[in-house]
Amino acid sequence: MTRLFNDPADFADEMVDGFVAANQARVRKVHGGVARSTTSPEGTVALVVGGGSGHYPAFGGLVGHGLAAGAAMGNLFASPSAQQVAAVAKASEHGGGVLLSYGNYAGDVLNFDAAARALADSGIDVRTVRVTDDVASAPSAEAHKRRGIAGDLCVFKVAGAAAERGDDLDTVTAIATRANDRTRSFGVAFSGCSLPGADEPLFTVPEGRMAIGMGIHGERGIAEADVPTASGLADLLVDKLLTELPEGVEAHAGQRVVPILNGLGSVKYEELFVVFGAVQRKLTDAGVVVVEPEVGELVTSFDMAGVSLTLFWLDDELEQLWAAPADSPAYRKGGAVPQQPVAADVLAADVQALVTVGSEASQASAVRVAAAIAAIRTTIDDHADELGRIDAVAGDGDHGIGMQRGATAADRAAADAVTRGAGAGSVLAIAGDAWSDKAGGTSGAIWGAALEALGRVVGDDERPSAATVQSAVHAATEAVLAFGAVPGDKTMVDAIVPFDQVLTDCVAAGDDLIRAWAAASAAATAAADATAELLPKMGRARTHGEDAVGTPDAGAVSFALITAAVLSTVSVPA
Repeated sequence: MTRLFNDPADFADEMVDGFVAANQARVRKVHGGVARSTTSPEGTVALVVGGGSGHYPAFGGLVGHGLAAGAAMGNLFASPSAQQVAAVAKASEHGGGVLLSYGNYAGDVLNFDAAARALADSGIDVRTVRVTDDVASAPSAEAHKRRGIAGDLCVFKVAGAAAERGDDLDTVTAIATRANDRTRSFGVAFSGCSLPGADEPLFTVPEGRMAIGMGIHGERGIAEADVPTASGLADLLVDKLLTELPEGVEAHAGQRVVPILNGLGSVKYEELFVVFGAVQRKLTDAGVVVVEPEVGELVTSFDMAGVSLTLFWLDDELEQLWAAPADSPAYRKGGAVPQQPVAADVLAADVQALVTVGSEASQASAVRVAAAIAAIRTTIDDHADELGRIDAVAGDGDHGIGMQRGATAADRAAADAVTRGAGAGSVLAIAGDAWSDKAGGTSGAIWGAALEALGRVVGDDERPSAATVQSAVHAATEAVLAFGAVPGDKTMVDAIVPFDQVLTDCVAAGDDLIRAWAAASAAATAAADATAELLPKMGRARTHGEDAVGTPDAGAVSFALITAAVLSTVSVPA
C-alpha cells in the first residue's frame, strides 16, 4: 500500500513540487506539469508527453535533452485536462511545432485532442501519436483500440531524438508512428496497487497466482495462472510477443530488437535481472539480435507487483535514434551534453479568469449557483471513497478522487467569481473550466463541458426561469452525449438522459422548478441504480465488462448524487 502522504487529494500536486525541487537542473514547474529548465534551439519540434500521475518515471521523469520537451501530469491515474496539456505545450514549444504523444486511454484522447484543437486555434502547428503497444487490451485487428503501457518509452525516445537532431514536425511524427507500429508489450501482475489513502488495493490476486494482461491503472488482467519460475515467466512473455510481429518483421532472420523488461512498482531489480537473463536467452535462441536492452522501472503503477516485457523491433534509423544521447531526471543514455538553463523570466504568472459582470438579477442567481456548487463539493467529499470503490470494480478506482478535485476547484472558482460580480452564466462557465482543469480524466472533460453548456444558456442578463433551467440542462445533456456514449453503455449518460427527459416533461406540464427537479433527480437515481445490470461498453471498464455486472456505474451514481445536492439548494427560499 502507499504509506507516505499528507492529504490524498493533494498527493499529485505535492509529488510534482517535490519532483521539481529534486531536479531543478533539468525541469521546471509549469501549469499542468513540467517543462525543460534548459534551452532548446529555436525552430525545433517540442515533444510533449503526458498522462495520469502514478507511473513514474513516466511522465515527468522523461523530460530532458533527447526526450520530451514537456510533460502534462494529471491526477493519480487520471488524464491531465485539456487546459493542462495546452499550457505545458505552450511552455515547451519553441517555433517548430508540437508533437503530442501519450497512451491510448479514453480520458487522454478527449483531453489531448481538445488541447490540440486549442493549440491549432492559437497558431501552433500540432500533431498527435497515440501509443498502442499492449497486446492484451485488444486483438490485432483492432490494434487502434489498444492501451499504451511501457511501449511509451520506445516512442518517446526515438521521437525526442529525432526532434533533437532537427527533424521537422512531419518527420518526427512519422518516426514516432513507425516506432509505435513496431512496438508490442505484454505483462503480468502478482498483486494490485493502492492509491494514497485507500485501505484496499484496486484489485487482488490470490496467493500463488498471477493476473495476465493487466493494465497500468489497476485494470485487472484477462486471465489468471499460477506464478511460474523466472524462466517460465520469460517463456510466457516472449512466446506471446513472438506470436504477433509487426508487419515486415521476421523474428528468425537476424532481426534486431530492443527488449524492455519493466517493473511495475514492487518487483525488485534483482528479480528483474533473473527474468531478463532468461528473456535474452530465449530471444537469442529464436535468432533475434538483442540491442541496447532496458531493465528497470520505466512505466510503473504505484506499488503494483508486476512485470511487463516490451519488444521494440528496429530498423536502421530507429536503432540510431534509440542509441542517441538522452538526459532526463529518470533516463539517461550516452555522454553528457552541455546545456544552458532557461532565463528566469520564462515562468509565466497565473492569469485570473475574466468574468462578465452580470445584471443585478443574474448576480443574485449567481449566489444560488455558487451555493449549489458548494453543496456538490460537500456531497462528493462525503461519497468520494464509495465512488472510488465502485469505480475499482472494473475500472481504475480514480473516479472519487477525480470528482473530489474537480468539485473542490469548481467551488473555489465559483465563490471567487461571485465576489467579482459575475453573473450566473459566467459562474457556471468559470466553475466548469476549473473542474475540467483540476479533475482531468474523462469525467473532468465531461463535467467541464456540461457546466459550460449550462452557463451558455443561463447567461448573465436575468434570473433564469424554470424553462431556462430546463433548456440549459438539455444543452448540458447534448454536450455530454457529444463525447460518444449512448444510453445502455453504462456511463453517466444513463442517468443524465432520463434526468433531462423528466425535467423537460415536468416543466412543460407546468410544474415549478423545485417539483420538476425533484422528479428528475429521482429518475436519475433510479437510472443510476439500474446501471448495475449493464455491461460497460466505453472506457477502461470495457475489457472487464463481466466484472462490472452487479455494480452501478460510478459516473451515473455521482451524477445522481449531484442532482440531489442541487435540489437541496433549489428548495431553500432565496
